[in-house]
Amino acid sequence: MSISIAPQRVLKIALAQANPIVGDVVGNADKIRSYRAKAKELGADLVCFPELFIAGYPPEDLALKPAFATACHVAAETLALETADGGPGLLFGTIWVEDGKIYNAAVIADSGNLLGVRFKSDLPNYGVFDEKRIFTAGPLPGPILFRGCRIGVPICEDIWKEDVVECLAECGAELLISPNGSPFDANKPDLRMNVAVARVTESGLPLVYLNQIGGQDELVFDGASFVLNADCSLAVQMPAWKETITLTTWTRGPTGWTCDAGIKAVLPEGDAATYHACMLGLRDYVSKNGFPGVVLGLSGGVDSALVAALAVDALGADRLHCIMLPYKFTSSDSLDDAAAIAKALGCRYDTIDIAPAVDGLYAMTTKVFASRPKDLAEENIQSRVRGTTLMAVSNKLGSMLVTTGNKSEMSVGYATIYGDMNGGFNPIKDLYKMEVFRLCRWRNENIPEGAKGPRGAVMPDRVITKPPTAELRENQKDQDSLPPYEALDDMLHCMVEKEMSLDAIVARGHAPELVQKIARLLNIAEYKRRQAAPGVKISARNFGRDRRYPITNKFREDIGKKIEPPKPATSKMVAPRSDGGDHS
Repeated sequence: MSISIAPQRVLKIALAQANPIVGDVVGNADKIRSYRAKAKELGADLVCFPELFIAGYPPEDLALKPAFATACHVAAETLALETADGGPGLLFGTIWVEDGKIYNAAVIADSGNLLGVRFKSDLPNYGVFDEKRIFTAGPLPGPILFRGCRIGVPICEDIWKEDVVECLAECGAELLISPNGSPFDANKPDLRMNVAVARVTESGLPLVYLNQIGGQDELVFDGASFVLNADCSLAVQMPAWKETITLTTWTRGPTGWTCDAGIKAVLPEGDAATYHACMLGLRDYVSKNGFPGVVLGLSGGVDSALVAALAVDALGADRLHCIMLPYKFTSSDSLDDAAAIAKALGCRYDTIDIAPAVDGLYAMTTKVFASRPKDLAEENIQSRVRGTTLMAVSNKLGSMLVTTGNKSEMSVGYATIYGDMNGGFNPIKDLYKMEVFRLCRWRNENIPEGAKGPRGAVMPDRVITKPPTAELRENQKDQDSLPPYEALDDMLHCMVEKEMSLDAIVARGHAPELVQKIARLLNIAEYKRRQAAPGVKISARNFGRDRRYPITNKFREDIGKKIEPPKPATSKMVAPRSDGGDHS
């Protein structure tokens, strides 16, 4: 005699907005076990994790390594077996190998059984994503039955178009849970919500959007997971920039499942979100790679001041070592400001006079440089001595050297390769100069949640207001070589993020000769950017992952010269023969 069990009318689903480490299969699986134990204490029926959580996201070509893919597959099956202990079921992302093919998969397991495996169908291949060369696209999926509820599991990109969700709805899905590895950029939170609302509107199904948190090389993941009910109302908004678990309660009613109102976190926006992203990216890069701390050259300028503040907020004052490296062109204001920044942050601060090394190199090169006037070569010697000195400190003490160049400088090559570009990571690499100014002001007036630094102003106001200078010669100012940063940043944003024509940029009010100059500098600095340290991605189009231009590149756009399309041919073209014969 068979006994039928009525489907549950209430489901408690825990959402683990967790931070994996790419390649740490054992550690990531243990993190799933830890969160599952917490979910059990909360009374959860099911606990869910983000995309490819076992592998860490994005695994890039590591996924192509057979031993790694197999380790992920085995870990997933082991976790599935462990659900036989009577605790909550599991939903998590993993690499899955089947018939010699590698899939980006999601697994649901319960009571020791693997209830279902679903493969990502829509593999992204744009911007920072390169999944089509790594994974095999899965078929359009059907739902998985979990304790009487048919759950659809569209994986990340699967909800950005209507096909996958439409298929799930037609196959009887009652609830959508979308595990994501969605990197942050300034426009992403609004885009995600718009996409989710569109899918809920089309399908009439409630949707859980579960995103990972943490930094992975250049990418940062902000979490900010949420739940939409079938009427598109926001039932739950989890916090951004925080690893956490949230229990959601679902009730089956006459029209389907509804999520009870829960936490409604307020998400940081604008400069606050950008600061959080830079802080998290630096923290995880340093910590996940096992560095005891960081060292940086503190010049008294705005860029190094911001990076110092980010380092203390991310890691703590005891893990930051600031070094001032003065030469004869270093002003007393810079010396005073650097010391004041270090004191306000409470970090270690040392001064190393670089004059003996610089003067020695000048003397060494006198014969080779004879009869040539002093120019950038001598100025760059100062920067390279600073870079070498900081690398020596990093090697000796074990702390990672953090570099401090901003996107404006990197765009036009206003940085010294093997000098101030030295370093293992750059948290402000994707910030234009005007954004750096804004973030400095923001940090003086605010402290981000979770920051380890002090409250109040962490740099003198003069650091933000004084004219920027590299101090490589007497009375040098950045604007001796560059236009005002307000104008420069606008031109660069048009060229880099928007790929606007030079004529369109001139139409915004910029002088033609200046636009042509900046476009030329942007092109010829590509070789420097290829050798720059990785840094946190903030914009929709950063250098490296998003914008990949060839170094050897002769194409130049000229203002006022349009490229005309070809005129229609006057003679008839010979059509190819259908029999594949010789056309000659």
